[in-house]
Amino acid sequence: MIKPLTAAAVAKYRPGPKRRRIRDHGARSLFLVIEPSGHKTWQMRFRRPPTKPGKPGKPGKLTLGPVHDGDEIAGAPVIGMPLTLAGARQLAADVHRQRALGGDPVFEHKARKHRERAEQDERHAGAFAASVRSFIDEHAKPKTRNWREVAKLLGLHYPLDGGEPAETKGGLLQQWAAKPIRDIDGHDIWNVIDEARRIGVPGLEARNPGKSDARARGLFVALSSLFTWAQRHRLIEVNPCRTVPRPAAATVRDRVLTSDEVRWFWQATETADAPRVPGAPKPFKALLRLLLLTGQRLDEVAGVTREELHDDGSWHLPGARTKNKRAHVVPLSPLARDLIASMPGHEGLVFSTTGTSPVSGWSRMKRRLDATMVALAKQERGGKVTIPPWRLHDLRRTAVTGMAELGIRPDVIELTVNHVSGHRGGIAGVYNRSELLDERRAALERWSLHVAGLVSGKPANVTQLAAKARGRRSGKV
Repeated sequence: MIKPLTAAAVAKYRPGPKRRRIRDHGARSLFLVIEPSGHKTWQMRFRRPPTKPGKPGKPGKLTLGPVHDGDEIAGAPVIGMPLTLAGARQLAADVHRQRALGGDPVFEHKARKHRERAEQDERHAGAFAASVRSFIDEHAKPKTRNWREVAKLLGLHYPLDGGEPAETKGGLLQQWAAKPIRDIDGHDIWNVIDEARRIGVPGLEARNPGKSDARARGLFVALSSLFTWAQRHRLIEVNPCRTVPRPAAATVRDRVLTSDEVRWFWQATETADAPRVPGAPKPFKALLRLLLLTGQRLDEVAGVTREELHDDGSWHLPGARTKNKRAHVVPLSPLARDLIASMPGHEGLVFSTTGTSPVSGWSRMKRRLDATMVALAKQERGGKVTIPPWRLHDLRRTAVTGMAELGIRPDVIELTVNHVSGHRGGIAGVYNRSELLDERRAALERWSLHVAGLVSGKPANVTQLAAKARGRRSGKV
């Protein structure tokens, strides 16, 4: 006698060496399937709608869900959820109703699963962590010079010698890792920017205690660039940074080292390098002095390679290493060439203790340098002597100002330090393509002689010549 399945019978059925398929005579087309592993599911078998008139449809199979032996689950049963016998029969009746209305439950189920997988893939691809990695690889690396700093602010640390990046512990990448980038709003941005201003960027040790608008601005710019890229790639519709006030810009600096400070700085570079074994290279000494003599940017000087140095005594910077993406030639003075020659003959980086990686420990070095400068000033003048705070970038401004005081033309100075504005900006820069290499070489040699005179206490003749030149221009001589 054919009997419908019961809940007790479903629980008692045991697996065999092969898959077992047991019909439920209490519901049309419903089967209990038992795998050799013991896993039980509910399955329906029926013919799908015909694809051609007059021909029967193909056999179809639809798995409703795993067997649930416990109490009935609240809510209407849906495909994929655990099902009791009663739930499976109710769901089977719903499937037959869809068939009666002309639907194809098998096709609709496959289409729904495809949509769910696509949505899941989209959510995964649109997660903050995945978006940050794509942003760095596709945009920041090829198009920005400071991409490592941007990545660090967003929570990724890229080794200088290459290799896979590491996630910053407690950084933004970890905090928002699985969060869809489209779900990050202006409130989230404001909170993290405010945190950066008050205590520091998530996951990064704050260099200076207390509040810092510069710190907040750096993170804001990194996030705004990320969300602008995401908007351009249709990952989001609106950049949430647009609803957050941009942190105040840093005040324009005008710090220039005085003649005495230049002398103390030059002497202090002797002890700028950390104590090392006798005979070990001292990259900071030559590097710092070269910053002052050439007026070039910090990362450009720190990253100079042997390949960039030419036999004619010039340093050729490729566009990939300059701020304005323009290739730049620096005619080195004899004193600058001597500083480079004093470094060990590594193949590759000039200023390095390993030969493969740039120097590190800038903050510690600057503290040593400042302390030594103050000690030298007190030794020379006695009493209470203070040196106003200054940054390494101020060496570039000191060089530019010093060359101007020597009477060197502004357009020559701008070309010398690769600064495109003023005399070389706009329409003038478009039509005036002269490189003025001879003038730039003369400018750097005059500035180098002037620095050497300040350091030795014997002002070079270039100062007197410059004073006469200024006097002629003013009509006093």
